[in-house]
Amino acid sequence: MKKLKPFILVCAAALSLAGCGGGSGGSGSEAVQGGEPGSAAPAPTAANTDKKPVEIQYWYANGDKIAENNENLVKQFNESQSEVHVTAAFQGNYNDLHSKVQAAFAAGSAPEVTQNEISTVALFARNGMTQDMTELAKRDNVDLGDFVPGLMGNSYVDGKLYALPYLRSTPILYINTTIAKEAGLDPAGPKNWKEFEEYARKMTVPGKRVGMTMTNGLWFYEALVIQSGGKLLSDDGTKTAFNTPEAIEPLKFWLKMKEEGILKILTTDDAGPQARTDFQNQRSGMFFSSTADLTKLMQIAEESSFELNNTFMPANKSYGVPTGGCNLVMISGLSEEKKEAAWKFIKWMTEKEQAIYASSFTGYLPSRTSALESDEMKKLYAEKPQFKVAVDQLQYAVHRPMVTNFPEVQKIFEDQFARTVVDSSVTPEKAMAEAAEKGDKVLK
Repeated sequence: MKKLKPFILVCAAALSLAGCGGGSGGSGSEAVQGGEPGSAAPAPTAANTDKKPVEIQYWYANGDKIAENNENLVKQFNESQSEVHVTAAFQGNYNDLHSKVQAAFAAGSAPEVTQNEISTVALFARNGMTQDMTELAKRDNVDLGDFVPGLMGNSYVDGKLYALPYLRSTPILYINTTIAKEAGLDPAGPKNWKEFEEYARKMTVPGKRVGMTMTNGLWFYEALVIQSGGKLLSDDGTKTAFNTPEAIEPLKFWLKMKEEGILKILTTDDAGPQARTDFQNQRSGMFFSSTADLTKLMQIAEESSFELNNTFMPANKSYGVPTGGCNLVMISGLSEEKKEAAWKFIKWMTEKEQAIYASSFTGYLPSRTSALESDEMKKLYAEKPQFKVAVDQLQYAVHRPMVTNFPEVQKIFEDQFARTVVDSSVTPEKAMAEAAEKGDKVLK
């Protein structure tokens, strides 16, 4: 197995990644089209039924319902056939998972299959850690055209297929509608920034509750930049676009709300869990998070006797969100036997039936069009319309930058955003100018 290049481990420290989802198009998505999914592996024969199954490891990120979903699907896969046995292992958040996989790869003990948060697909592929699956998909006529339009945008690197969409999402706005009703607000939620600010103001009770608690994460900021008509990077990925009016406006908007006391912005390492706890304990009225949190938050709302709703991320000039989540990847350098076993598992995990299961169990987007249009999902959307919000929002989504050093750029932005939060002398203009200067050096 290849030895890991030293700088990759440096990059691991910079990873601080969020959500999940699909966006607009993608390079090379037409490279492998047509055919029926999941027809690759030969059926067991009398000659091979006595063979022991090929053992492979699958490492995944994120706990609660997402972990349950992964464990349940692996159990179903193992019970569905006898040729491959998968052992699943939880590794923490995406940051933890990527760091552990990189270290294991360097030590020659990496799992055969793992997840890449979608903005890291290029990093892993270009550093030789993951397998080009283009020929395998062609050989087995995997119908890549069945994946929801836009979700393949983070699957290709330099025109080759390195990942398949698995647990994908967009950020959405969760609302405690019990609090909203008490404040005289429409439980449907705010539609634009002006209404969002008004919701936060009316939901705030000094000393008891703020309108929203949020983190300094890039993913949510990315949505507001898109809504303002901007972007994070130049089209060729060689320069940042932080030092622009469209990228500065979201920070000014959030900091104004913070100064008024209707928005709490957390910058510590445990900011994400703290923001979630504030929402769960009704110390905040709204919460930005992935659609992957839907079933868990519905459960918490029921147990805590408050009503929950979700809606699009409020618009500025337009609606807009990045996609997020993870794709499944195969580690490079496997033996032919392990490679076939890993490919069999990846194909199965990304098929229609498993896409329906994962979406229903967690709230993630159905990654397949055939799953999205299935009777099971149509019934779920009719009974619980909250599951369809992220699906409808996909029309405004874009895929995440496919730049090798993007995790480092993300860390630079989040450090600069944190400075504006804790030091009022650091203006958004100054912070973003420095973020742009540092980010451009990383991208060169």
